[in-house]
Amino acid sequence: MTTKDDVIDELDERNIDYLRLQFTDILGTVKNVAIPASQAEKAFEEGIYFDGSSIEGFVRIQESDMRLVPDPETFAVLPWRDTADGAAARVICDVYDTKTGEPFAGDPRYVLKRAIDRAAEMGYTLNAGPEPEFFVFETDDDGSPTTTTHDAGGYFDLAPKDLASDIRREIIYGLEEMDFEVESSHHEVADGQHEISFKYADALTTADNIATFRTVVRAVAAMNDVHATFMPKPIPKINGSGMHTHLSLFNEDGENAFYDGDDEFDLSETARQFLAGILEHAPALTAVANPTVNSYKRLVPGYEAPVYVAWSDVNRSALVRKPAARTPAASRIELRSPDPTANPYLALAAMLQAGLDGLERGLEAPDPVRENIYDFDEAKREEYGINTLPANLGQAIDALEGDETIQRALGPHVTEKFVEAKRREMQEYRLSVSQWELDRYLPKF
Repeated sequence: MTTKDDVIDELDERNIDYLRLQFTDILGTVKNVAIPASQAEKAFEEGIYFDGSSIEGFVRIQESDMRLVPDPETFAVLPWRDTADGAAARVICDVYDTKTGEPFAGDPRYVLKRAIDRAAEMGYTLNAGPEPEFFVFETDDDGSPTTTTHDAGGYFDLAPKDLASDIRREIIYGLEEMDFEVESSHHEVADGQHEISFKYADALTTADNIATFRTVVRAVAAMNDVHATFMPKPIPKINGSGMHTHLSLFNEDGENAFYDGDDEFDLSETARQFLAGILEHAPALTAVANPTVNSYKRLVPGYEAPVYVAWSDVNRSALVRKPAARTPAASRIELRSPDPTANPYLALAAMLQAGLDGLERGLEAPDPVRENIYDFDEAKREEYGINTLPANLGQAIDALEGDETIQRALGPHVTEKFVEAKRREMQEYRLSVSQWELDRYLPKF
């Protein structure tokens, strides 16, 4: 366990001159304030005060004073600043309300901690393993991103088609220096698309890791004069970027509560009820796991993204997949809808609370669908009782507003601010005119 004193010692030993205090706003954007290393001890003892009214979804101007409290367990040296002239490090913070002295209800990290505590009360710990995908694009002469892909490689391609293998290697080295355990790295299906998967961990560590991962990927790409983006669908008519998330519950004895060797799919009753909860709340969960207008350009049939609320052990057209597992500890389910624009803290909190609701209510999972649902027509989907995910962000927010379980997962403050921000985003989208509309209608009418 890393303590405040451990961090102070390492700042001195590693010649670190600045410490970045990092946190995440409601929309998932990583924020930070840098302090001289000489102020680190004060930050740990007293916290750092900041204006919460300037952060998306936090508080109003008359309630603006907030306090960052560093979590020493999250300390890591930033690999791209480790030089003889001084280095920088970061530590992830929890946000506190200065008036009450309590954790701030709008802090996404606190939202996830509440869900983790509820699971603990039921005797469980959630482990999660994400698979975030991203695109690498060329930049123009001014350094601005373009949509020209950095390479024309395909799934699992090697150099010379995969031109970004060196960039991925730099990213992995950086992540490993920050104590990530990277499991795999490869070129994805689309031109310029990549995936780096890191080992599963408890939910809070995983959420912290996702936030860190996105920062490292973009920083390393920029140092190589290219642009990395986690936008789900930057190019039409090709595969988009997802963040498939593997989930499992472990009990207080450290055993995988999802495993049952006597079951056809090695899934316990606990796993099936958790799965049923995910399916039950899938529409509202989508608002959190797919939180941008662009997210729904990815969630369309034909591009390997799941749009049908079902589960399967043999195909990837369903929302939830049961991957093969070599050991009992590896038995898990894979939710395939999330994309990497999701706030990782809110998304994991919503997933966990949805699954726990399935346990509490004893929900029964439907039979798996072992056929390719993409080939089903509407009548056959109706016969199988398969619903579809929301078709756009507006529909997803409607579902969220009608789902008390997911609202409780987020809490009243986050629900209100999140819905408000996303309704505004939808309105701005409706008021815009796309290039597709201009190309189609301007010459014709």
